[in-house]
Amino acid sequence: MRAFRFLLILVLALGLAACGKKDTKFRTYKGPEVTSVQIQKGARKMYLLHNERVLKSYDIGLGFTPEGHKQFEGDGKTPEGTYYMTYKNPKSSYHLSLYINYPNVVDREYASSQNRKPGGEIFIHGGPKRPVQVRDWTEGCIAVTDREIEEVYSMVNLGTPVHILP
Repeated sequence: MRAFRFLLILVLALGLAACGKKDTKFRTYKGPEVTSVQIQKGARKMYLLHNERVLKSYDIGLGFTPEGHKQFEGDGKTPEGTYYMTYKNPKSSYHLSLYINYPNVVDREYASSQNRKPGGEIFIHGGPKRPVQVRDWTEGCIAVTDREIEEVYSMVNLGTPVHILP
């Protein structure tokens, strides 16, 4: 009887352990559709919009040289213009990330005309693994906190336009 009771307790304990902490970075969102993302570089703000209505707003960090439109690889600028969300990266080095389709055709053609590379891999992402001492620390991406990127990741669908304003 004791062996049976011990076995039952062991099975229950293992069952509870299996139900333990899940990866909580993947949230669900059931609100209005995010129809566009607007990033105002000068104000360091990002807005998730449903048509003209702001659903959420966030303080952001930008590239280490934030003024002006990204033109070349390594310039530290965040692009300006209209782009689209084209990929979600659940295994990002920055918690979670959403890929913005920079460079577009115009960006590539301009960089090529200058015999330069346009750069790329522009994301909206969470924070770095190491602490940062400055607000604008990325290579050209848009950064929010890990908690905020979890929310953004759940709300924004692929194909959503991203308007990046000066």
